Amino acid sequence: MLSKLEKVLMPLAEAIGRNKYLMSVRDGFLVSTPLLIAGSIFLVIANFPIPAWTEWLSSVVVNQNTGETLATFLAKPSDATFTIMAVFAVMGIAYSFAKHMNTNPLFGAAVGLMSWFLLMPYLVSGNVTVGEATQAVTISGLSLGWLGAKGIFVGIICAFVSVHIYAWVERKGWVIKMPEGVPPTVVESFSALIPAVVVMTVFFLINLIFGAFGTNAFDIIFQFLQTPLLNLGDTLGAMVIAYIFLHFFWFFGVNGGSVVGAVFNPILQTLSLENLDYFRTGIGEGHIICQQFQDLFATFGGAGSTLSLVIAMVLFCKSKRINSLGKLSLVAGIFNINEPIIFGLPIVLNPTMIIPFMVVPTVNIVISYFCMSMGLVPICSGVNIPWTCPLGISGFLATNWVGGLLQIALLILGVVIYMPFIKIMDKQYLKDEAEAAAKKEEDDDDISLDDLSFDDL
Repeated sequence: MLSKLEKVLMPLAEAIGRNKYLMSVRDGFLVSTPLLIAGSIFLVIANFPIPAWTEWLSSVVVNQNTGETLATFLAKPSDATFTIMAVFAVMGIAYSFAKHMNTNPLFGAAVGLMSWFLLMPYLVSGNVTVGEATQAVTISGLSLGWLGAKGIFVGIICAFVSVHIYAWVERKGWVIKMPEGVPPTVVESFSALIPAVVVMTVFFLINLIFGAFGTNAFDIIFQFLQTPLLNLGDTLGAMVIAYIFLHFFWFFGVNGGSVVGAVFNPILQTLSLENLDYFRTGIGEGHIICQQFQDLFATFGGAGSTLSLVIAMVLFCKSKRINSLGKLSLVAGIFNINEPIIFGLPIVLNPTMIIPFMVVPTVNIVISYFCMSMGLVPICSGVNIPWTCPLGISGFLATNWVGGLLQIALLILGVVIYMPFIKIMDKQYLKDEAEAAAKKEEDDDDISLDDLSFDDL
């Protein structure tokens, strides 16, 4: 049965894991990861859950002319990262995809951004209040919404299409060739001219067509593609199904996070950005399912929530093999690294452990979801907490102290679920160790002619 599943799943995982589009999305989002974490540090400082602290920040006026306070300035780093996160994502995706298409990645990133900005509407609508009168106005400018979460899906499409066109024109040989002796940077610049013009012309025509119908690509894609996908991703069922597949791939030694995350993570990251906007502005609605929910409440210690398993190994197992491995893996597990357990226990192709390995994260997801939906625990604020942050601390920073307590409670529940399964393995290893010790003692008692020497006579 396992061999048949392996024959089906391994090619599927390999096809997904090596898909250039999914790999480009995954690698492209990584460009913004260090920036978002850096912005999160300032965001946590500005919104630390102590009322006296936030009130003091709001009371310290830095700019006397504008009335800007220290709290306002502390919000700027998050504005420079979270608010315009789509800019970094589009640039990173186009850059990564250009490398997969064997063309210049720098110009790939440039035409990706250019095409995205070309489709973006340059009008911002809103209400202006003067005295007691409120009037709707439309002014020229870029909407921060399109530069952030709302514009990500359009950016992904623009990155792929623009780089495809650029590489196609380049392969056709429609480039300006400079004579020998011209500096390489000048040669590359002129070589990119015709492909860039073709890309610009195509997206100009696309924008013209949308404009003729009284709309734009951003509104259409957000309404008919992005919103339905986010609504689907923001469900308990979608999260549970994604994690079942994720752990099923891990069972066969395939990195399930890379396979499933390539498809699911862009949705989760967009939901996290909407959460951040919701907590900062109060506009829109928050989402229970998001990137922080996955990273901080689904698993503890890595895939399978194996920190619970490690604790069970250390506290309740008697075999030297399991107990020693647990002690060696404990520190890494606290920081959500679990390769020693996945491949050392092992979890891979181990029928005894597949059930708790899949059940524990599912239980974590379901309990956390209902705790947040009932208001017992606040939803995640969207602040980007590093996935290596230990539980308790991460839950507190993402929600409040109740979130930290929930993490600890789920960790203990995971220990209880893993207990009977790891005890089965422990019993078998104790038997093997006893047999090995008995065999060694028997070998020591045997007399071998090889041990005799005439030199001793």
